[in-house]
Formats: sequence, C-alpha cells, structure tokens
Amino acid sequence: MKDLFGQAILDYQTENHPENLYTETSISELDVMPIDYLFRDFDEMPAFEQKALTLAQGKTLDVGAGAGSHTLYLQDKGFEVKAIDLSPKAIEACRLRGVKHTEAIHLLDLSTEERYDTILLLMNGTGIFQNLFVIGAYLEKLKSLLNEGGQILIDGTDIIYMFDDDDDGGKWIPGDKNYYGEVDFIIHYKGMQEEPIEWLYLDFDTLKNACEHHGLKCKRLMKEEDSYLAKITIN
Repeated sequence: MKDLFGQAILDYQTENHPENLYTETSISELDVMPIDYLFRDFDEMPAFEQKALTLAQGKTLDVGAGAGSHTLYLQDKGFEVKAIDLSPKAIEACRLRGVKHTEAIHLLDLSTEERYDTILLLMNGTGIFQNLFVIGAYLEKLKSLLNEGGQILIDGTDIIYMFDDDDDGGKWIPGDKNYYGEVDFIIHYKGMQEEPIEWLYLDFDTLKNACEHHGLKCKRLMKEEDSYLAKITIN
C-alpha cells in the first residue's frame, strides 16, 4: 500500500503542499474529498458523529481514526482515548496534532488485554468489515475488546438506492458480489492511485442480524435517509 490517505493527512498537518483526495468505488465515479474535512471541529461534524461523541463514556477506542478529530474532541473532554488506524502516516499526523495514545495497527491485531467502555467506528464505520464473509471475525474481535456494560457506536449506509430498478419492481444487482454493499474502494492523491481495498456498506437489518448471531444486541439510534447510527452491546 502506498498509504496515500495517510500521506494526504500528513501533508496537510505539516503544510507540505497538501491536495484534495479523490475517491472512487466499483459502483461510483471519481469524487473529491476535501482534505480539510478530515480536520473538522465538533461543530462541523455530521449529526451522527456529534451524537456518537456525546454518548461516549469511559475508556474509549477510536477505530480508523484518520486525522484524529474524534479522538482529540474526547481527549479534550478528559476521556482516556486511544486512536488506531492502518495508516502509519495518519497516526504520525495524530501524534503531531496532540493525540496522546495512538497506534498504527489493524483492529484484528489489537490485544484483547486492552478493554474499552466505548468503541467508535465512524465515517461509515461498517466499511472496515470488508465483506459479509469476515464480518463475524470483526464482530467477535470487537466483542472481546469490550468491558462489561461497554458499547460500540457505529454508523453505516444502505446503498441499495444506487442501483437501477429492474422490470419486476426490485433492484438490478450485479452478480459479481455476494452482497450489494460490497465494493472496491480506490483512493487517488497527487496523481497516484492506491490499490483497491474491500469496503462494506451495510444496511441496518443485515448488521442487526449479524450482531444477534454473535451474541450482540444492535439498536438503531438515529436514521437519516439511507444512513444510520447504531449502538451495539453484548446481549
């Protein structure tokens, strides 16, 4: 991996001629992601993110922290919070911004000796699940990281609206994926292209069913059009 996402974050933090990121998926065209959006304050965050941050309690883990904006908000509120991300350069930027506890590590590699009262997965947090085949492994890992009475706050989007209607009144779904929300996600930065990664847009009912299968309770806290914020706890 070229770590273009992290490079863009680090360039912005260090004023190293940053440019906007561009993203595309296997079902959508190239779209711009302004890099300063990743450095937003609480007042600039979407309602889902604001709600999740206000619900955070106790020792907190921020998964896929990016530039660390969620972590910094909670840290400034006095929380003990750790930021993790796959991108070493994003984690370097987090440290430069003042994040006290941070690590470049895959969620599945995190030690279960670390336990948390709140785990955050925001900005389409279901994306890290990759595909339906491995969602169980991620849910079991998250479950193992929770303290008694702990919570997982996660947002997601049902992208069924992106598919055309078929003649039978349903949706025409390409047959190359097991689930319509499984997409290939590609990042572009400064004329370079990252290797595609698997990304999962998960509808709420499928998330809820998967949670119940793994002894977890999933409750939808907010809904806005096709997106939602959910709270997952040990059943």
